[in-house]
Amino acid sequence: MTGVWRWRHNPLRRATDRREAWVALVAFLLLVLAAPALGWFCGARTDAALQRSVRAQQSGRHLTTAVVVRRVASQHFAADPEATTDRMAQTAVVARWHTPDGTARSAVVTTSARNTAPGSRLRIWTDRKGAPAVRPMDGPTAHTHAALAGFGAAMLAALLVEGVRRLIVWRMVQRRYERLDRAWAKAGPDWGRTGTGS
Repeated sequence: MTGVWRWRHNPLRRATDRREAWVALVAFLLLVLAAPALGWFCGARTDAALQRSVRAQQSGRHLTTAVVVRRVASQHFAADPEATTDRMAQTAVVARWHTPDGTARSAVVTTSARNTAPGSRLRIWTDRKGAPAVRPMDGPTAHTHAALAGFGAAMLAALLVEGVRRLIVWRMVQRRYERLDRAWAKAGPDWGRTGTGS
């Protein structure tokens, strides 16, 4: 920017150069101010929505102790979005537990517990009716997702600004070449001839 500022008094400066400098300045300000503001705004809105979802999930799901009746199948791998590892071994078992109103329930559930022998206890999440449910999202995970959403929005805004700036500059250069070609076509037939046009 300091080079552009010093260059403004250059006698070889063209009007298109000045316009290109203004386009660069506007793009720079948008990248420095608007893109981070948009990222913060999107992150804050996403975080508010996710925190509402976290509260709703945590109020509607309960951690219950279930008793393993029998194993159903061999181990398989499943991805848990809340887990610290990418993949964890899950075992399907038939389990029995009591709902919040005291009714006995049983169903096939998957667990990452190592001890799945009949009679062993495991912790499962259930909904308000006592049916098996996935673990509710926690607050820190929601904050992480919101931060990633805000960062992604800021990056997309920056890419959009840079793409528009390049498109505008490319179009300005094309117009400059078209004007230069027209001027050259006018002067071309007389170029190099002594006494022409005088």
